[in-house]
Amino acid sequence: MFSKLVTAVISPLGTGLLLGLSGLLLLGLAQRRHWTPRLGVGLLAVALGWIWLWSLPVASDALRGWIEDQAGPRLMAELPSTEVLVVLGGGMSGPRPPRRPDADLGSAADRVWHAARLFHTGKAQQLLLSGGQVRSGDGSEAQAMRGLLLDLGVPDQAIRLEALSTNTATNASEIAALLQADGVEELMLVTSALHMPRARAQFERAGLRVVPAPTDFEVIEMPLDLLQVVPSAGALDGSARAFKELLGRWLGR
Repeated sequence: MFSKLVTAVISPLGTGLLLGLSGLLLLGLAQRRHWTPRLGVGLLAVALGWIWLWSLPVASDALRGWIEDQAGPRLMAELPSTEVLVVLGGGMSGPRPPRRPDADLGSAADRVWHAARLFHTGKAQQLLLSGGQVRSGDGSEAQAMRGLLLDLGVPDQAIRLEALSTNTATNASEIAALLQADGVEELMLVTSALHMPRARAQFERAGLRVVPAPTDFEVIEMPLDLLQVVPSAGALDGSARAFKELLGRWLGR
């Protein structure tokens, strides 16, 4: 809970709101005590400018693209074969009858599809699915991913679940405990490209060698047009997720 609160505060919207509220408080004090309102007005201007900057697609894409460029190989042909492939949750939620009888695929469900492709091309012998219970569905993320992988033709005997972890740090610690008990020190890691640098660092700190297999790349090369300099909620959300990754990497160090 604390980490999610900190993440919300350091997001562009969170910091912008804090600066804006601080500016309003200073303006109120200035009016009551006959101070110059310059500082309060300045904070309000900085708050609006900060939110405006990170709501621009061109700024959001630049930051997320810089992180994704650090994720690792983009082509399956560039990946070696490994014994174990670990898939991190975050792209799926379990069913919630009666309104949602089946599992729900989120925007990061590319992770599961990519893992199935890697398995079918012989890049790994076993898939280890990591993800515990989430509020948005019944059962664990690992169980939801297992159902989709079975539909994608992966045999059940090749699938193993880790259904206790609730964040990237516990993903790494739980997986490390399982693999080290089996004498395995190397894994292929599948997660979203934006998440890969932080996730890889966590797994390496847990004592594992990581072969990164990123997917779910968000930023692609596109010609510059006017829409990229028009603020959008989607760009602001993307910037917030990038800030979360940068904060997580910094705290991990």
